[in-house]
Amino acid sequence: MRKNLANLIKVKTIVTLAVMLVFSILALKGNISADNVMIIVSSVIAFYFGTQHEKKE
Repeated sequence: MRKNLANLIKVKTIVTLAVMLVFSILALKGNISADNVMIIVSSVIAFYFGTQHEKKE
């Protein structure tokens, strides 16, 4: 359990969650379009999970 929690607090995880949060808030406020948010968040998530998958192999 602690190991999973420690992995969650890594810098890459924090950056990923922060990017998703910031762009989601900007889209809800109407500052940027939802399409741009979808592209950016999808890219960040794909990068995050891609590097996590490489670490396991």
